Amino acid sequence: MRIGVTGASGLLGRHLAPALRAAGHDVVAIGRGRDADIRWNPSTGDIDTAACAEIDAFVHLAGANVGQRWTETHRREILESRVNGTALIARTAAALTPRPRALICASAVGFYGDAGDTVCDESAPAGRDFLAEVVQAWEASAESARHAGVRTVHLRFGVLLSRHGGALARMLPVFRLGGGGRMGNGRQWMSWLSMDDAAAIVLFALAHDDLAGAVNAVAPCPVSNTEFTAALARVVQRPALFPVPALALNLMFGEMARGTLLASQRAVPRQLLDAGYTFRYATLESALRAAVNE
Repeated sequence: MRIGVTGASGLLGRHLAPALRAAGHDVVAIGRGRDADIRWNPSTGDIDTAACAEIDAFVHLAGANVGQRWTETHRREILESRVNGTALIARTAAALTPRPRALICASAVGFYGDAGDTVCDESAPAGRDFLAEVVQAWEASAESARHAGVRTVHLRFGVLLSRHGGALARMLPVFRLGGGGRMGNGRQWMSWLSMDDAAAIVLFALAHDDLAGAVNAVAPCPVSNTEFTAALARVVQRPALFPVPALALNLMFGEMARGTLLASQRAVPRQLLDAGYTFRYATLESALRAAVNE
C-alpha cells in the first residue's frame, strides 16, 4: 500500500518507516518540514489534499511531547497538537475518493488515568485526570473518518522501550552509573512495549480489516515500577538502590509526574490477543535487553 505517515521523524516513526518499506509498502511522510512528501499545518488546518489522493491508508503519529513539566502553555500544546492534527487527517481521509482503507492513530494508555491495580482492557472506563481527558478528545477527533466509513484504529501505546528516546533513554544514563531506583513507592503499574512490537502492531492493524476502535498496544505482562527498575538494573548490571521520592518528582515535574511517572495503568492487549497477534517480546527483561543493545 501507499501509506501516509505523520510524525515520521518521531521516535516510533523512525522505527516504523523502515518496517513498512521492508513489508513492501510505500511511505509518504506528511509533515511541516522541507523533507516532507506532503506538507501540512494542523494549527491552520492546511494540507495538500490533492497529494493525498493516492494514499491507501494513513498512520497518524504526530503530537507534542508529554514528557516535560505541564505549564498552561504546554498543556494547551499537548491537547491542540493531538486534536487538531487528528481532526485534519480524519477530515482528509473522509473527503478522499476512493476512501482510504484505514486510519491508524496513535493514542495512549493514559486514557485510563491513574487506575491503581485495576486490570484495564479496552472496555475499561476513562480516567478523569488531564491526560485521560486529552486522550478522550484525541480519539473523538477522528469521528469524521469513522462516520465516512474509514476503518479507524486507536492504538493506545504504553511506555515504548528505546535507548534513542522516551522514558528509557532518560533512565539509562542514571542506571548505568548505579544511581537508579524506583519512583515513588514503586507500586504503580507500568504498561510497556518494545519498539519492534510497536512497529509490528501498526503493520498488523493495517492488515487486519476486523480490527477497529480502541486497541491497547502494550505487552501482555505489565509490571510494577519496582519490577521495571529491578529488571533494568539487571540488564545494565548495576544496583538500583536510590529510589526517587514522590515529593521530589512532584517538585521537579508537578502535574506531569502525577499524570505519568506516578500514575498506575495495568493495561492488557485483549483486542490484539483475540485477533491473533504474537508478541516478539512478551517479557520485560528480553525487551529491555533488545532496547539497550539496539
